Amino acid sequence: MRYQVLARKWRPANFQQMVGQEHVLQALVNALDSNRLHHAYLFTGTRGVGKTTIARIFAKSLNCDQGISSRPCGSCSSCLEIDEGRSVDLIEIDAASRTGVEDMRELLDNVQYAPTRGRFKIYLIDEVHMLSKHSFNALLKTLEEPPPHVKFLLATTDPQKVPVTVLSRCLQFNLKRMSRSQILTQLQYLTEQEAVDADVAALGQLAGAADGSMRDALSLLDQAIGYGGGAVKQASVESMLGSISRDYLRRLFDALLEQQAATLLREARAIIEHNPDYQRVCAEMLTLLQQIALHQRDPSLVDEYDFPLELLQQYSAAWSPEEIQLYYQIMLQGRHDLQISPDEAAGFEMLMLRLIAFAPATDSAVTADEVKKKPELNKGQDARPGDPSLAGLDAGGATGSRTSPDRTRSVDEGSRVDAAIEAESRSSAAGEQTMQLESEADIVVAEAVKSVADAAADDSRNETAVTLSETAQPEPSSAADLDWSGLAYNLGLDGLAQEIVANSKLECLRDGKLKLALLPEIHELANAVIESEIRRALEQKLEVSLQLELSARESLTGETPLQAKLRRLEQERLAAIEAIREDAAVRKLQQAFAAELDEQSVVKIDTISN
Repeated sequence: MRYQVLARKWRPANFQQMVGQEHVLQALVNALDSNRLHHAYLFTGTRGVGKTTIARIFAKSLNCDQGISSRPCGSCSSCLEIDEGRSVDLIEIDAASRTGVEDMRELLDNVQYAPTRGRFKIYLIDEVHMLSKHSFNALLKTLEEPPPHVKFLLATTDPQKVPVTVLSRCLQFNLKRMSRSQILTQLQYLTEQEAVDADVAALGQLAGAADGSMRDALSLLDQAIGYGGGAVKQASVESMLGSISRDYLRRLFDALLEQQAATLLREARAIIEHNPDYQRVCAEMLTLLQQIALHQRDPSLVDEYDFPLELLQQYSAAWSPEEIQLYYQIMLQGRHDLQISPDEAAGFEMLMLRLIAFAPATDSAVTADEVKKKPELNKGQDARPGDPSLAGLDAGGATGSRTSPDRTRSVDEGSRVDAAIEAESRSSAAGEQTMQLESEADIVVAEAVKSVADAAADDSRNETAVTLSETAQPEPSSAADLDWSGLAYNLGLDGLAQEIVANSKLECLRDGKLKLALLPEIHELANAVIESEIRRALEQKLEVSLQLELSARESLTGETPLQAKLRRLEQERLAAIEAIREDAAVRKLQQAFAAELDEQSVVKIDTISN
């Protein structure tokens, strides 16, 4: 008997055998059971998610000899003919090969004729977005008002290219990509039915490689069975896909955790010897990083088939969420860079070194062995302090060590992978003078930042005192007794009311009546609601009853609260610039590196946050 590929052999024959797409199936089942049938349906979604399969099952449901039902019998002549692809009343059209308007006209000329033996004449047009503009125009009228014996079932992977005039005439169903767990469950079921010896880990890799497509998953399973000689094992699947084993992956991450550059390169080169698909290797590393991030947030979010739970616990405890995000971004960008690298193997080595080069420095060391023994070591800790830094390979093969200066880690001599790494280690001594100069620069910068920070703290304390004095307003008896510039920003207003007050000028305060002058363009923004809001805020702040009057003036004498605030901020900025220029640390920095102060970058800290 001729062999039939799994994707065809196990194609669902009814809605109950479908995997996923419950939102689409429920609508179709209800429509069939209640006989509320539309004349045109559009199924959209990526490849291999069931568009054509659902359309054929729907066609069987319409033309089954037992009657219209969501459960076609599958044994009558009509159902068998559709399953075998020889039904004269189900016209399947590949729009990719019949795009011309002549093909569409020939098709539509036969629409008026009744079906040969079935209940409906059904047109299944696959990849309908490939039709030409003229073909769509020829189809429009028939699609909107077809004869009662005609049904249109359209399928496409790119609904964006289907004209809206066609979309508006169809019931549209968007099929989702299959989840990894859905595909894995189906693969486990099929291997049991086919009596194939399969590892769950291997099937999990096939499910991930299918990228949401059930058809791709079944094709990969067929390939894996042939590659493994009738069995589906993790090692053979990894070799077939060009991916790396989880043991290699774990050793890579352990070396990264310990910040051992030589060990990391040794493991990277062991992977390179197998001539892998580097894009897939990077994808595996990205997947592990994503699973670690999910585990840190909520362990219940992790897919149990991806990685062992103890592995995720180990790395979740050892790395902060910020470090995971940094590594993920480096790997994501590195995966893209590999495509333009002149040598993918060398590019992969550089990517591994980049992970260590930008690792945040920390005050304490945590090795992989320590985390395995005490996984609770760092649970619940926040981000570790330290700025990303670049460091050369040291004599022991470690880069960017996570240890403090007074705590060192012994390194096995065998960790040097070859003479190239040793030469690179020795070359770091040649750059000692440059590193020393950079260290001096860091000290100078730190002193300058500290000096400016102290000055900012003093300004903040002075500003706090001024603010307190402004808010402690005495009960006013006239406009002269009221600090309007200080009061305007302490009324608890926001939005348009605050803007009107900030652009106003206090004209008069007498006998419980307060008059504010506004420019005409500002006065137009005020209304009764805004005026009432300002009056209530003033009464609450001054603890008196007031009558508020807003008047339009062509020009205002003196400063508005906004102008006073901007003037004060500019004075503070100029004073800060002068303080920075006079600072001894800044002068030392200018002399050492011919540096220049960018005055435009000097802004008040609270204005940055705003």
